[in-house]
Amino acid sequence: MGSTNVVMFEGRRGGRSLDTMLVKGRWMDRAGEVVAGSPFLRRNGLRLGDRLRLRKGGREERVTVVGETLDTDDRLVVGDWPTVTALMPQVRPIAYHVKLGEGVDQEAYARAVRAADRGLSVQLSGANSVTGTIVGSATALTVMLALVASLGVFNTAVLNTHDRRRDLGMLKSIGMTPRQVTVMTVTSMAVLGVLGSLLGVPLGIAAHRVVVPRMAAGLDITLPGSMTAVWHPPLLAVLALAGVVIAVMGALVPARRAARLTVAEVLRNE
Repeated sequence: MGSTNVVMFEGRRGGRSLDTMLVKGRWMDRAGEVVAGSPFLRRNGLRLGDRLRLRKGGREERVTVVGETLDTDDRLVVGDWPTVTALMPQVRPIAYHVKLGEGVDQEAYARAVRAADRGLSVQLSGANSVTGTIVGSATALTVMLALVASLGVFNTAVLNTHDRRRDLGMLKSIGMTPRQVTVMTVTSMAVLGVLGSLLGVPLGIAAHRVVVPRMAAGLDITLPGSMTAVWHPPLLAVLALAGVVIAVMGALVPARRAARLTVAEVLRNE
């Protein structure tokens, strides 16, 4: 690498990771292999397969980068326990990470650990707070956009039925029933919903592919494929259907109002 930097070297044994996601490469499976986050690799101009020399207290170990993780610390390197003890023979574990099974009560587990050894400090952690914030914000934004879209359809349907009052009155005068008027009005808005879905879904996918990688680059991280390859046929079908449903729901109230119009009301307003 040609330069010297201070790094934090974290050693792990047992399960490779309970709280870190692998982006590229693989986890270390033997002494002399390490993984690091995207910021660390970019800061030091490293790629998978490159070698580093770690020094501590007169000891030195050459290690190979075999994996890139979703970690934002640009000074952290993670290796296995034998590599740590080769550099620091007197080191001792300072924390144990335990992954509980589905449905296990965290509080009850913590109480049992404290009862077994009162010298142990237990820190509980749930879902990743950053992930929860992102998902919550995206959900709220989606609901708001759906509401705005419904109000837009509602406004369009109201204006459309108002402009077509004369036509609706003529149709009712020749025998069109209120139900037929409702179906006709809702169907016309549903067609707009279909067109909106056919246009909006591809544009949304294109925007996602442009915006999300740039957001990740702004945070100096690389997202794994599982977090970007989110478009699947069932989801796309649901999104397309959602456009139609929003259009229908937005048009339903104006359609029923139009269906209640009488020929006398239309002629009087004319």
